[in-house]
Amino acid sequence: MKKKYGVLAAVILLSVIVVGSFYLNYKSGKKEANKAVRIGVTLYRGDDSFINTIRGKLEEQAKEYEKDTGIKVVMEIVDAKGNQNTQNSQVDRFISLGYDAICVNMVDRSAASNIIGKAMEADLPVVFFNREPVEEDMRRWEKLYYVGENAKESATLQGNMLVDAYKADPSSLDLNGDGKVNYVLLEGESSHQDSLIRTEWSIQTLKDGGVPLEKITGAIANWDRSQASAWMEQWLTQYPDEIEVVICNNDDMALGAADAIGRKGSSRPVKVVGIDGTPQGIEGVREGKLFGTVQCNSDEYAGVIFKIAAAESLGKNVQETVELSRDKYYECRQNTLTVK
Repeated sequence: MKKKYGVLAAVILLSVIVVGSFYLNYKSGKKEANKAVRIGVTLYRGDDSFINTIRGKLEEQAKEYEKDTGIKVVMEIVDAKGNQNTQNSQVDRFISLGYDAICVNMVDRSAASNIIGKAMEADLPVVFFNREPVEEDMRRWEKLYYVGENAKESATLQGNMLVDAYKADPSSLDLNGDGKVNYVLLEGESSHQDSLIRTEWSIQTLKDGGVPLEKITGAIANWDRSQASAWMEQWLTQYPDEIEVVICNNDDMALGAADAIGRKGSSRPVKVVGIDGTPQGIEGVREGKLFGTVQCNSDEYAGVIFKIAAAESLGKNVQETVELSRDKYYECRQNTLTVK
């Protein structure tokens, strides 16, 4: 009799364990299904055309992720408007609200250390993009990532667009036939690593390609279309028949230069080139305002930023989601687009 009761008790105990296990798994699955991924994004300047494109693509990624996974995404995107103190306050707010991850497009890349310190203290993963913190800062913690373009590759592709044009027909760049190509240069911010690298390697690529260059002048236009337009208008007045090529560190400045050329009504086919492949830049190439641009895959760019942030938010292995170099870095693919 005792043996019979013992068997019955064992069966009851086993049933309780099995039911309890199913319940816990159900609860766990339900919790995962109901979990919201909460991501804060701060932009250095929302009116930058390339950054605005990435913003739109990030919002698209969030919607697609919700649809594919059933996991709700709460994404707040804010604009620092070029002010590092404002951006610091935005990060503080993300931390206080308990966000799962943040994505930061630094106003000042040298100020990343402060943000990293706060993120480490809060155990909040950070995906930096477009403006790369110095390597020393990136090495401080395993939950720091960077997504961007290879600036040297961008510049080399830009330079080769003009090298190819010169080799096909020297007169397409050397408009007055004097044996040299006179150019002006519009640069981004002096402190931005991409601006420095793009300037150096675009010019070096042209020289290596055998284009006989002569620089007329140049200026820092801070990635801005209106500033570039103002500089170009001034140069067209100072050097009305000398400028043959306009080399720009990004599309917004290239479009600004093209705006000025259009206002002046110049009939000389001055070649204007940019970098980024923004929708506005691509349209400029199609309309013939720009000779060419280096196009970054913005879908890939935003997709990788979002995937890293979402993986960290859910405690997943980022390396199993995105293939990174040096555990932290991702470089997006690029290609050229020129006037046909």
